Amino acid sequence: MSVQLLIYGQVEAVNKKRHSDWSIKAENNYDFAKEVNSVPLMAVEFPKASQDYAIVFAGKDDDVVPVVVMGVREGENAYVDEEGQWQAPYVPAFIRRYPFVFATSDDGKTLTLCLDEAYAGCNQDGRGERLFDAEGEQTQYLEKVLSFLQDYQTQYQRTQLFCKKLNELGLLEEMGAKFTLPGQEERTLTGFKTINREKLKGIPAEELSALMANDGLELIYLHLQSLNNLNKVIERLPKQVISSSEIADTESAEAAGIH
Repeated sequence: MSVQLLIYGQVEAVNKKRHSDWSIKAENNYDFAKEVNSVPLMAVEFPKASQDYAIVFAGKDDDVVPVVVMGVREGENAYVDEEGQWQAPYVPAFIRRYPFVFATSDDGKTLTLCLDEAYAGCNQDGRGERLFDAEGEQTQYLEKVLSFLQDYQTQYQRTQLFCKKLNELGLLEEMGAKFTLPGQEERTLTGFKTINREKLKGIPAEELSALMANDGLELIYLHLQSLNNLNKVIERLPKQVISSSEIADTESAEAAGIH
């Protein structure tokens, strides 16, 4: 089985034998995500996420997915403060589903509910929400978790179709965002892709009409508008770390509309 780790540590399949007396005590703390500078984003999340995050794309070929940029350096999330509080109104679903996650079989047809047993809220003391009741049946809490993850999986598949269409139309290209840290050379945030505005203008009318009909065009413009939020990531860095900051676009980023 495969599973996207990133914020996950000790992942185990949820079953009533192993977790018969386990409970989950939700904690209003996001320390588990303080060292990730980007996470996947579903297309349905674009309207809310675009208000506070820069939405870009990562991956290769058919494995391209939208992601939100949360930091400009490795191991740093500018949206989690020192107290572990999330510093934006909207929290991506990838983060909200923690400590649960679906693992997939090699053929991708079988989904297995898993739990990060390293999560601080996991306990066998009855604190929080039980996973199974006294008869070994799933509790309403666990059923809600499954429903949320099943919806997430559905949205993931729809997002894949959107990204596949972007690839087919040749709209994605590499981008870079440059910034300067005190006492250090200029750094560039790379490894991401954006949609090129000029290429978008050049796609055939029938393809443009199809994008409009399935809401793809709206997603594209939300992505392009969100790129301005790269400045917010810089502004969220500790003031003692940043003496001056700038977003200097490469040709690709400029074409994508970063200002």
